[in-house]
Amino acid sequence: MASEHSVHQLLQALLDEHLTESGRAFWAKAQGQVTDGAQGQTFANLLAMASRHAKRQPLGLTDTELAAAEGALPGWSPRAWNRLELLRINLILARPDLEQASFAEEFEALFRFADEGETCALYRSLPLLPLGERFTWRAAEACRTNMLTVFEAVALDSPYPVTHFDDTAWHQLVIKALFLDCPLYRVSGLDQRLTPELTRMALDWAEERHSAGRHYHLGLWLCLGPHHPERVRQLLEQHWPEATTTEQQAMLMGAARAGQTQWLASVEPADPKVLPYWQNATAGRSEQAQFAPLFAELPSA
Repeated sequence: MASEHSVHQLLQALLDEHLTESGRAFWAKAQGQVTDGAQGQTFANLLAMASRHAKRQPLGLTDTELAAAEGALPGWSPRAWNRLELLRINLILARPDLEQASFAEEFEALFRFADEGETCALYRSLPLLPLGERFTWRAAEACRTNMLTVFEAVALDSPYPVTHFDDTAWHQLVIKALFLDCPLYRVSGLDQRLTPELTRMALDWAEERHSAGRHYHLGLWLCLGPHHPERVRQLLEQHWPEATTTEQQAMLMGAARAGQTQWLASVEPADPKVLPYWQNATAGRSEQAQFAPLFAELPSA
């Protein structure tokens, strides 16, 4: 459960640490206007003017700051935020009417004329807003976009989808993240929501890729739950001989996620880079966070 006080306290600390003197001065003045009731076009203008005082520079958060975010709201991380998003999201959260119908109406209206940066900030604020169920339609819209930055603003580092999406929307989000080769270990809640349907959809995707002679994305192995065991085993047996070292590492953990204990017992690897992953997999340690180093090793697109 989120601690509203802890989240706001952390975000204020990040403002103090990562904004320039100009950014902090703008924040102090704009915060006063927002808490005094700035709404409508006045509020939209403040979000736009924030770009004059904060740049789209990565925050570069420390491990301590990231741990504080996870402690304040499990599944949430501002790791991919930039300074301008930090400023804009704090302005949104400063509104005194967050729980009122007026805010929900204005929040939706802000999307109509928002540029890409403003749109990402609005979507990144979703897990931090009260009564989040009001915005499920809006969040689902982001999952239909062709803009990767906007999709990832909803799909990654946020507990919003796993908390508020029904099965259909959840499956569509995960499979689209797989299709787009997103770092699926950052889809919060994936460990807890590996449904039979999600496994089937991932297997269908893999078969289509194989038929077309295309490689699998690493995220495939995170999408396999203990369902459709015959198809999962066939996939593992088919791909293992030709898999790269990184793929074999991921496949072992994917097999553990799918409950493929017999297959795991049959493939003890000799490669010293793969062996630790086999040991973890056979011990049942295959949480999505353990995939993070594998994605870090992938070459940049």
